[in-house]
Amino acid sequence: MPRWDLRRRIRARLDAEVGTLRRAAPRRLALCYPSPYPVAMASLGFQTIYREVNGRRGWAAERAFLPDPENEDAHARGGAPLCTYESGTPVTDFGALAFSVAYELELAGLARFLDLAGLPPRRADRGAGQPLVVGGGPLTYANARPLGAVADVVVSGEAEDALDPLLAALTQLPDRAGALDALAGQPGIWLPERAAEPGEPLVADDRHLPACSQITTPESELRDMFLVEVERGCSRSCRYCVMRRESRGSMRIVPAAAVLAAVPAAARRVGLVGAAVTDHPQLREILRALVDAGREVGISSARADRLDKEVVDLLRRGGQRTLTVAADGASQRLREALERHTSEEHLLAAGAFARAAGMRRLKVYQLVGAPGETDTDLDELVRFTRELCRIVPVALALSPLVPKAHTPLGDAPFGPVALLEARLHRLRAGLRGVAEVRAASARTAWIEHCLAKGGVEVGEAASAAARAGGGFGAWRRALLAVGAAPP
Repeated sequence: MPRWDLRRRIRARLDAEVGTLRRAAPRRLALCYPSPYPVAMASLGFQTIYREVNGRRGWAAERAFLPDPENEDAHARGGAPLCTYESGTPVTDFGALAFSVAYELELAGLARFLDLAGLPPRRADRGAGQPLVVGGGPLTYANARPLGAVADVVVSGEAEDALDPLLAALTQLPDRAGALDALAGQPGIWLPERAAEPGEPLVADDRHLPACSQITTPESELRDMFLVEVERGCSRSCRYCVMRRESRGSMRIVPAAAVLAAVPAAARRVGLVGAAVTDHPQLREILRALVDAGREVGISSARADRLDKEVVDLLRRGGQRTLTVAADGASQRLREALERHTSEEHLLAAGAFARAAGMRRLKVYQLVGAPGETDTDLDELVRFTRELCRIVPVALALSPLVPKAHTPLGDAPFGPVALLEARLHRLRAGLRGVAEVRAASARTAWIEHCLAKGGVEVGEAASAAARAGGGFGAWRRALLAVGAAPP
């Protein structure tokens, strides 16, 4: 795509936004996202930091994104600089680039972003005169270590309370050493060149709740939806989850009045965000107020054991056509072993509520490859899904289980890929013509597993794989070269 078309596309996106912040300030921070614009603008954390930086005296935040796939050649071969949206300034003109990284596979996007910008992705290859790279985001809750291959500074956990010391340190740029000296010893801040391991992730003060959108746009993956946080953390103990109660502390509830007050009058579509939205004790009150005001409303995946007719009816009145729940264990035996307290009765009831409310289907998230899983467990899933399909059309979303660090399953084996592919095939065959079945790639899950369990070396591998084209073969070579177990 020619440079003129790139600029025109960015202007069209800016014209369609509501809530964009444009300000002149003595200091600017490039706030970057290692995925394309539609993904980034659905990130509540990214939008929150954008608003927070712009709210600091003397600072402005400008956004930059990994280019859309069809536009990468314009940057890689055509020489078009990677620029911020707000002012069109090349990111290389900023003293610091701050990245929000949501999950492991975005490490490759981070490396690709820097490469397209004309910057070495490896931290060790950058030096004086080049921007300081700051990494943070949801990835740091699980395993921040791979970021150490790329980022000069890593903010682990919830970043709100780290923002002021970070910005204060960045005022010392272009003196990189002085900026790093100012950050040394700060809670939640890891300087990979000075310390081998990150510290404990930060937990932000409750005064920062709720996080909410700054910008709405029709080009977001959540089209024109205003996002507001109703709770943070989780009250549950699912053994595979980095958000589990034992690792993140108790769930913090945002009162209904505060949630509703955060929603602007002009917002017509509202998304309620949190790890366990349906565990909110005032969910019905929140849904009722939004729906009665004529707004569409959506929630992330619901807990089947928390649903009742009233909640599902309110979601249907709010515009939802699909009810989404998570089962996660292929059988009741596995759900109990995973401490996922969802029963067949809960799921059958959810299907009945969805049908009674006039919803089109029930979408069920399901993990495959849990420790101890057998063909008998898979056959139970097929039998139960067929039973559920007699109540409501079912879409089954299958994902291989990826053990994460800092969870009880952190040391569990993965796969291997051939076994997972055989199990996914068995489920597809058993449900052919009965349910819609979509399965995530077992190969991609192996890559995620290697990144989730590794250290700085797998961050190096992500950069190498991105440079080699990002295909599975490139990932396999790069990860095996740093000692990963074969897939």
